[in-house]
Amino acid sequence: MLRCAVFASGGGSNFQALLDRKQSGDLHVEFVLFIGNNSTAGAFERARKHNIPSVHLAPSHFPTEEEYTAKLLKLLQDYSVDLIILAGYMKKLPSDVVSLFRNRIVNIHPGLLPSFCGKKMYGIKVHEAVIEYGVKITGVTVHFVDEQYDHGPIILQEPVKVLDSDDAHTLAERVLKVEHGSYWRAIEAIARGRLRVEGHRVTGDV
Repeated sequence: MLRCAVFASGGGSNFQALLDRKQSGDLHVEFVLFIGNNSTAGAFERARKHNIPSVHLAPSHFPTEEEYTAKLLKLLQDYSVDLIILAGYMKKLPSDVVSLFRNRIVNIHPGLLPSFCGKKMYGIKVHEAVIEYGVKITGVTVHFVDEQYDHGPIILQEPVKVLDSDDAHTLAERVLKVEHGSYWRAIEAIARGRLRVEGHRVTGDV
């Protein structure tokens, strides 16, 4: 069974959705480690309730990025992690981690890549930009992570219609529901070995 580490910075609702899918028997992975960069993140409590080992780890804890990277890699090695799942993680992973886990790190973005993405485009900021621009369709993207923000090969996309009555918050609520229904499907497809990555293209049944 695929051994997964989950990274989150906040409440971890996507993390909870994955835990629920595992409990219901839909998702066939093992959650072996949780890492959070914010000690007050609600996701820590979700991990504790499911007896998942948790570590508070942030770049600011170390004098150099090299030492932080070394500690992170050691944790991933110690827990024999196969797949890294980013669930609202607000830090960019070190390039050495991305390189070692090439096509084994997944992220979910609350928009349809390659639109409304980049370094400062996350959470409610995405939905504010969508409303301001006036697009009619937004959505959710699950993708593999590479060295650039919101750039890796796309695994899955689901559309969400933008209503005339929407503001950023009502839109965010509807998009989040789609995130909860989508992320586990992409991870299950990886766990089942159904995906192939060729260059920047992912093929297979999700």
